[in-house]
Amino acid sequence: MWQPEPLQLAPIALGALAYARRAGNLARRGRPVPLRRQAWFVAGLALLAVALATPIDPIGEERLFWVHMVQHLLTGDLAAYCVVKGLTGPLLRPLLALPFAGRLRVLAHPLVALPLWALTLCAWHLPPLYEAALVHPALHALQHTLFFLSGALMWAAVLSPLPGPAWFGNGAKVAYVLAVRTIGAALANVFIWADRPLYDWYGTPLSDQVTGGAIMFTEGSLVTLLVIAWLFLEWMQESPTPARPAPRLRPDAALARPARSSGARDRSA
Repeated sequence: MWQPEPLQLAPIALGALAYARRAGNLARRGRPVPLRRQAWFVAGLALLAVALATPIDPIGEERLFWVHMVQHLLTGDLAAYCVVKGLTGPLLRPLLALPFAGRLRVLAHPLVALPLWALTLCAWHLPPLYEAALVHPALHALQHTLFFLSGALMWAAVLSPLPGPAWFGNGAKVAYVLAVRTIGAALANVFIWADRPLYDWYGTPLSDQVTGGAIMFTEGSLVTLLVIAWLFLEWMQESPTPARPAPRLRPDAALARPARSSGARDRSA
């Protein structure tokens, strides 16, 4: 029988409580967090709850690889995106005030976040680490935590809840997102085209692994299209409106004006 584990729900509840408390303080100071930001954050926590505290968790651990893949995508990609989308600089200020927290901002630098995310994603899908996480609950919890944190740092470089490098504009962000999805697609193709199951834990047909790879590839493609569309709209809004050219007078009108003014001077004389 499925029973949700309190240790999986506790971090989600603490995150919701901390966010609500900080948002309430900002609202009392006349700096309310926009509702759309709050909605994104709540959606991220809801996705984490679905991934970690529903039957997806035991089914993915014990029976089906593709269900486990869904759990990883929910945790490290979709939930991470939504949570970061719900953050702002004022919300993060108390966290940044903690000792050494300011120095950790470098982890969200695009040249750091991308390789960190790629290393985390690929290393945890190596058969020895992947199967060890299925055997040891503490290691499995660490795996999910690192998936979420590396995903959040990766998306923080794109969504910029805090100011990023000046050179990292929308064009660079598009290239960054494409690089992220190229790495994800490469791993997905390993699962799709492998001639045998990579993990002995499940004992399921090769089609289970192929399905998991296809889900990973499809999810990455859809998210990439949506994020690039959003970046394009942002770029269009930031582009300056071209100035309207001054109207050009016709040659006959330009010649007529001096004649009328000359006549007026003669009459006044």
